Amino acid sequence: MLKAELRREALARRRALSEEEVARRSEALWLQLHQLFPLREWQWLHLFLPIARQKEPDTWPLIQQLWAELPELQLAVPVVQPDGHTLRHFHLTPETRLENNRWGIPEPVGAAEILPPQLDAILVPLLAFDEVGHRVGYGKGFYDQFLAQCRPDALRIGLSLEPPVLRIEDAWPGDVPLHACITPKQVWWFPEAK
Repeated sequence: MLKAELRREALARRRALSEEEVARRSEALWLQLHQLFPLREWQWLHLFLPIARQKEPDTWPLIQQLWAELPELQLAVPVVQPDGHTLRHFHLTPETRLENNRWGIPEPVGAAEILPPQLDAILVPLLAFDEVGHRVGYGKGFYDQFLAQCRPDALRIGLSLEPPVLRIEDAWPGDVPLHACITPKQVWWFPEAK
């Protein structure tokens, strides 16, 4: 399938989910993350703050759990820049003040900036992914630019409320593939991802 078609279908399916179903599937994602990834070995984990109206995986329960159980693991979150095309990244702590941007995404205010090479792992939002690690997002290219700035050994982990599609037909060389993608029922690994 083509990205535009996948994006449209995935958004429709996700918007049809109840809040309870999003919460249930999100909880299953966090269980997989805890069981199958070396969280204690990481110093910096980058994650996103969910856009509730888009029914994105709810990262807040994970954030609260990490602050309580792994306070040594530092968290970073993205901030969309005024140009509307790039991201910068900032430290998220329990004391961080947040304000919603124009898309309704909570963003830190006055927090310390974190550079992409500092990150050990990145939880990547997406709408769909395929069986070789390509993904479809909202189509702005924010994460492809960002992931290209990270260290090659930083784990790129997609978060999907649904299983993969067979193949994204219009993936191109600028698309940065995932190393893994967590779904509520299993983790998909992509050993060929560079």
